[in-house]
Amino acid sequence: MTFNKKVEAFHLPLTSAASGGPHIHSPLAFLPSWPKILLKRESASIHRLHGDTSRDLQGTSENGVIFQKCAVVSVHGEWPVVHVQLLVHNTRAPSATNLSDLLLLDNVTGLSVRESAGNQTSRGFQAFRKKFLQVGDSFSVQYTAWLEAGGVGSGEVLVLPAQLSFQTSSPNRTQLKALLTITTDEKITVLPNHGLHAMGFFVALILSLVLTWAVLFFMVRYQCLKGSLLSRHRVRHHEDKLEHSQFTSADGVNEDLALNEQMIDILSSEDPGSMLPALEELEIATLNWADSDLEACRTQISKDIIALLLKNLTSSGHLSPQGARRMDAVFQKQFLWLEKEIQEEYDRKMVALTAECDLDTRKKTESQYQREMAAMEEAEEVLKRGSERSAAECSSLLRTLHGLEQEHLRRSLALQQEEDFAKAHRQLAIFQRSELHSIFFTQIQSAIFKGELKPEAAKMLLQDYSKIQERIEELMDFFQASKRYHLSKRFGHREYLVQSLQSLETRVQGLLSTASAQLSLLIQKHERAGYLDEDQMEVLLERVQTEVFSIKQKLDNDLKQEKKKLHQKLITKRRREMLQKHKEQRKEQLSIGEALGAAEDAGQYLGQWRSLVAEHSAALEELQERLDQAALDELRALTLSLSEKATEELRRLQNSAMTQELLKLGVPWLFLQPILEEHSRDLAARAERLEGEERDRGQEGVQSVRQRLKDDALEASTEEQAELRHWEHLIFGGLQLCNRHQQSSGSCLGLAHQIGNWRSLKHGLYGATEGNGMWAV
Repeated sequence: MTFNKKVEAFHLPLTSAASGGPHIHSPLAFLPSWPKILLKRESASIHRLHGDTSRDLQGTSENGVIFQKCAVVSVHGEWPVVHVQLLVHNTRAPSATNLSDLLLLDNVTGLSVRESAGNQTSRGFQAFRKKFLQVGDSFSVQYTAWLEAGGVGSGEVLVLPAQLSFQTSSPNRTQLKALLTITTDEKITVLPNHGLHAMGFFVALILSLVLTWAVLFFMVRYQCLKGSLLSRHRVRHHEDKLEHSQFTSADGVNEDLALNEQMIDILSSEDPGSMLPALEELEIATLNWADSDLEACRTQISKDIIALLLKNLTSSGHLSPQGARRMDAVFQKQFLWLEKEIQEEYDRKMVALTAECDLDTRKKTESQYQREMAAMEEAEEVLKRGSERSAAECSSLLRTLHGLEQEHLRRSLALQQEEDFAKAHRQLAIFQRSELHSIFFTQIQSAIFKGELKPEAAKMLLQDYSKIQERIEELMDFFQASKRYHLSKRFGHREYLVQSLQSLETRVQGLLSTASAQLSLLIQKHERAGYLDEDQMEVLLERVQTEVFSIKQKLDNDLKQEKKKLHQKLITKRRREMLQKHKEQRKEQLSIGEALGAAEDAGQYLGQWRSLVAEHSAALEELQERLDQAALDELRALTLSLSEKATEELRRLQNSAMTQELLKLGVPWLFLQPILEEHSRDLAARAERLEGEERDRGQEGVQSVRQRLKDDALEASTEEQAELRHWEHLIFGGLQLCNRHQQSSGSCLGLAHQIGNWRSLKHGLYGATEGNGMWAV
C-alpha cells in the first residue's frame, strides 16, 4: 500500500484546508488508498471559575494569555504521523501579569503518542505542568503521535481539545481551551485505461447519434401534447400554491408543526441560559401564526356565508338557479384572483421589509461596534494609572457589559423585525376583508342591473348580510379570547418546564463542583498535616485535575450524544401525534362545509363553528401540554442518570484510587478515614440541600403559572372584547344617525367595517402582548 504525502499547517486566523488529489479520468478502474486527514483548529474559549459558576468567552484571556494547539499531518510510512505543538504565550498586554501553577491537559484519544514528556492517564489524556511563566515569555510542548489502526474511519471526526489552567494575582483560577479536530475523508486513486477509453468513446458516439434522432422524432410528433400537459401542470401547481398560502390555508398544519418542534429544540439546548429568550421568541412567532390562523378562519366563514345567502335567495324565489350559478362562479373566480393578488403583495412586502431590516441591522451593529472600541480605548487609557488587578477586573466587566449590550441589540432588532412583519401581514388581511365585502356589493349591484335580482330583495339581502357580519364579529371575539387563553396557558406551562430544567442544571453542576472540590481538599488536608511534601501534593493534584477534567468532558460528550438521539425520537413522536390530531380536526372542519347545504340559517352554521373551535382548541392544547411534559420527563431522566454516574465516578475516585495512593505514601488510615466519612456526609447534605432548592423553585413556578392563568382567564378576555365591541357599536350608531338620509345600506356597512378594521389595527399583536395576551380582532 502506498501513500501520497499531505502536509497541512494551521495558523490564526484559520482557513479551511483544501482537499487535494488526482483528477478523475475514468470510472472504470479505482484503487482505494488511505484516507486523507483534515485538521481544523478552533479559537480558544476561556472559562473563569468561581464557586459553582462558569462563563464562556471567545479569544484570549483578559490577561493577554494566548493558548494554541497546532498540528501537522504527514504520511511517510504505513500510518499517518501527527506532529502536535501546544503553545502558551503570556503577551505583554496592558493587563498582563505573571502566571503560576500552570497545568496543561491534552486529549490524545485515538492517538498513539511517541516522544512526549507528559504524564499519560488511562482516560486518554496527558498532563504537563509548569510552575511559573512571567510576562513576555512563552511555554511550548511538542510531541509526535500516530493514528491508531482502526481508530478513525472514513468520514469520522476526532475531537482533541486541550485545556490550560493557571493562577494569577486574581483569587480565581483561569481556564483556556483550544480545540483541534481531525477529519478523515476517503481518497480515491485513479488508474486510467486508454484502450477502454477509446472503445467507450466510439460506443458512446454511436449511441448518442441513435438517441438524438429518436428524441427529435418524438419531440416533433408530440409537441402539441407536451405543451398541453405543461400548461395543465402549471395551472395545477399555481392552484396548489394558492391553496397552501398563508392567506388561504385553513389550518396551517406545517407551520404549527414546525413551531411545536422548536420547543423540543429549546428543551434539549446545551445552553440553559438561552432557553427563556428562545421561548419568548417562539411565543412571538406563535402569536403571529395564531393571527394568520384566525384570519384564514374568518375568510372561510365569510365565503361560506355568501354561499348560504345565495342558496336562501334561490330557495325563496328571489333569484333564479341560473343566476345563482352565474354569481357563484363569478364569486369563486374573483376570490381566487384576490388570493393571488394578496399573496403576491405579501411576497413583495416581505422582500422589501427583509432588505430594510438587514440594512438597519448592519447600521446599528456597526454603530455599536464603534462605541465599544471607543469605550475600550478610553478604559485602557484610564487603567494605565491603576493596578494590574484592577485593570484586569475592569476589562472583564467591560467585556461582559459589551456582550450584554450586543445581546440586547440583537433581540431588539429581531423584535422590531417581527413587529414590522406582523403589521404588514395585518394590513394585508384587513385589505382582504374589505375586498371581500366590495366583491359582494359589486355582484349584488350587477345582479340588480341585469334584472336577476329585484331592489327590494337586494335591500333585504344587504340587511341580512350586515346582521350576519355583526354575528361573525362576535364569533371572532370568542375565537380571539379562546386563543389568548390557551396560548397564555401553553406558554405559562412551557416557562415552568424551562425553569425546571434550569433548576436541574444548577443542582447537577453544584453537586459535581462539590465532589470535585473534595478531591483537592482531601490532598491539601494531608499536606497541611505533614503527611505529604509539596512535590507529592503537586503530583496528586495534577492527577486529580486530570481525572476530574476527563470525567466532566465524558459527561458533556455523553449528554450531547444522548440528547441528540432523544431529540430525534421526541421530534418523530410529536410530529406523528400532532399530525394525526390535525388530520382528525381538519376532517371535522370540512364536515361543517359539507353540512352547509343542510343549514337552515347562518346562526346554526356559526354555532357549529363556535362549538367546533372551542373543542379543537382545548384538545390541541391538552395534547401539546402532554407532549411537552413527556419531553421534559425524558430529558430530566437522561440528565439525572448521566450526572449521577459522573458524581459516582468522582466519589469512587476519592474513596478508592486516591485513598490507595495516599496509603502508599504512608498516610495513616486513622487520619484518612474520618476525612472520607466527613466528605461523604457533606456530599449527601449538599445533594439534599440542592434538591430542596430545586423543589422550592418548582413551587414558585407553579404559582406563577396559576397567577398567569388567573390574569388571562377566558371569561375576562371575552368581557374585554365585548366591551370594545359595545363602544364600536355606539360610535357607528352615532355616525349612522347623523347620516341616516345620506348613506346607503352598502356604504353604512362599509363604514362599520372601517371602524372595526381601525380597531383591529389599534389593538394589534404587540400592543396586546405587553400584557401577556393576544390582540383584538
